[in-house]
Amino acid sequence: MTRALILVDIQNDFLPGGALGVPDGDGVIPVANRLQEHFDRVYATRDWHPADHGSFASQHPGRSPGEWIELGGVSQILWPDHCVQHSKGAEMAPGLDTRKIGKYFFKGRDRGIDSYSAFFDNGHLQATGLEACLREEGVDEVVLAGLATDYCVKFSALDARQLGFRTVVVEDACRGVELEPGDTDRALDEMRAAGVRIVRSGDVAGSER
Repeated sequence: MTRALILVDIQNDFLPGGALGVPDGDGVIPVANRLQEHFDRVYATRDWHPADHGSFASQHPGRSPGEWIELGGVSQILWPDHCVQHSKGAEMAPGLDTRKIGKYFFKGRDRGIDSYSAFFDNGHLQATGLEACLREEGVDEVVLAGLATDYCVKFSALDARQLGFRTVVVEDACRGVELEPGDTDRALDEMRAAGVRIVRSGDVAGSER
């Protein structure tokens, strides 16, 4: 079995104090660093929004973060401006070991639709290139860590399963936004129901097995 570790959106704006800070988001960094020791293939995603991205509440006068609109034909929650291209907030988190990251995959670049998944935008209209890379490398299992459990990690895991990859989410290497209490637990249940294995970092060992 050939495995790859996917580090999802471990960026400044998703850390506590960032524009869209995930509670205890920086807690994933040491776990992600330890996980990398067990993988020959490590990839990372980055939210990479234009400054006028349609998911930003600032682009909709009279609207506030947390409200819902339609964007690109799908329901879209409005967010604070975050991970704007080339900004400090879009940089990878300090302390994250990036030496083993073989390639970055950028998402959310189209202002007209958001992109939670590491593989596609929210309408499944455009691919990020991650699937093609994994196929080329002969990867059949993906292991996911990062931010946030109830959004980008969840949608990445569900897409990975739909694409036929064995899919593992390392629970203690992820944190949830929790816009509503219980969102993280509901996301984990949804992933399990789709056939995603939920494990702890201590259960991940060996680069190939």
